[in-house]
Amino acid sequence: MDDPLAGFPVAIEIPVQWGDMDAFRHVNNTVYIRWFESSRVVYTRKVGLWDLLESERVGPILASTRCDYRRPLTYPDTVRVGSRVARIGRTSLTMEHRVVGLASNEIAAEGTAVLVLFDYNKSEPCPIPDPIRRRIGELEGHRDLS
Repeated sequence: MDDPLAGFPVAIEIPVQWGDMDAFRHVNNTVYIRWFESSRVVYTRKVGLWDLLESERVGPILASTRCDYRRPLTYPDTVRVGSRVARIGRTSLTMEHRVVGLASNEIAAEGTAVLVLFDYNKSEPCPIPDPIRRRIGELEGHRDLS
């Protein structure tokens, strides 16, 4: 069986909780956004953005997010959530996320997020440093991200 998260260098597993479901007995739409965030945090930690935040108060801030729901998920299940960078701009990253239910091995949701590198000292966006760009390139297998 093909891996629906092939090409996503970061993937985490999260158990679906009973409380994730809504009155319609499927996982509520807001939970997917939280799952995207959890995977995105792992990704940004891997490339050093959290170290930069701690040392210089420069780090990512979410500018926008989008989610396309493909199929409902229910308890009990576990999801795999993948993240990858699709594009690097001067001050921003566009990330792609994908949620796969382990019970079906099918895509349940896909989405994007735009992160802006933000200088919390100056309260303004700032350029993504070359070392961070290199780490992202290494993690992404040096594919074109422009």
